[in-house]
Amino acid sequence: MPSRTTVLVIAGSVLALAIACALSLMVGARTVPPGTAWQALVAYDPTLADHAVVHSRLQRTLAGLAVGIALALAGAGLQGMTRNPLADPGILGLNSGAAAAVALGVYLLGLGSVTQFMVAGFLGAAVAAVIVYAIASASRSGATPVTLAIAGAAVTAGLGSVVNGLVILDQGALDRMRAWQVGTLGARDLGDLARVAPFLVAGVLVVLGSARALNALALGDDAATGLGVHVGRVRTVLGIGIVLLVGSAVSLAGPVGFLGLVVPHAVRLLAGSDHRRLLPISLIVGPAVLLLADVAGRVVAPPAEVQVGVMTALLGVPVFLVLLRTRKRVAL
Repeated sequence: MPSRTTVLVIAGSVLALAIACALSLMVGARTVPPGTAWQALVAYDPTLADHAVVHSRLQRTLAGLAVGIALALAGAGLQGMTRNPLADPGILGLNSGAAAAVALGVYLLGLGSVTQFMVAGFLGAAVAAVIVYAIASASRSGATPVTLAIAGAAVTAGLGSVVNGLVILDQGALDRMRAWQVGTLGARDLGDLARVAPFLVAGVLVVLGSARALNALALGDDAATGLGVHVGRVRTVLGIGIVLLVGSAVSLAGPVGFLGLVVPHAVRLLAGSDHRRLLPISLIVGPAVLLLADVAGRVVAPPAEVQVGVMTALLGVPVFLVLLRTRKRVAL
């Protein structure tokens, strides 16, 4: 039986997600009353301006749900798999690897569809993960949390330069990638979501199904092996699931950073570190945080709009610095 605290956290998370979805449908450059928004959902009339606004925001909200789930679960899975509290798809270079692969595909192959972006994102995220781990492992101290974070920062900077160089060389690529490059939820429709959904669902099932194995890995590789866990196999399968999640998220919204860092830590503070609770609650909290950040980006500087990737960075950078400083103090 789940504890009372866990039940309260789950209930609060579901309520926060419901509020975030409602605000995402109603709030923006044109505010839509709750009754009108509900009517647009149950009896859509394309001739009514408010209904058209809600319909366009519905696609954006669904994209936010998908991307929030993917990044929050990927972050929680990475932190458990590496036993690194600083792990995040953005910090460890997976987002930048996927973005660089998409940029290369756009520049060299003329990629344009979400399916093509998705395949490129999968390959780029996987290659970046291997490079970051290889660089961190080559250091004297091995692949520690700090060396992984430093290697990830170096790879992210290098791949970011590649992306910037490519979009400057090709004006068409620049036009197609300008908003996507900083992270946006408004660039995809329901058809794009449907094409990504099978890979996203597969990644979600893999990571959620690894909860018990992640609990064993938290005790150390030797202890996990003693408990009957095949450590190498678990990390390989979990890595595939995480790459599916990151590739799906990047193909839909671009490289949105820090969500996978912030959400698991927040959930861990509220519900503990048992991955049987941490993973499903992160699945709920992740899209709630992302949608609220997207709503904030619409209203913070009207009539302009701040992309959601910028808003999550504004939230995540201070949290990352606090965590890094805490880890340093512990090490000393």
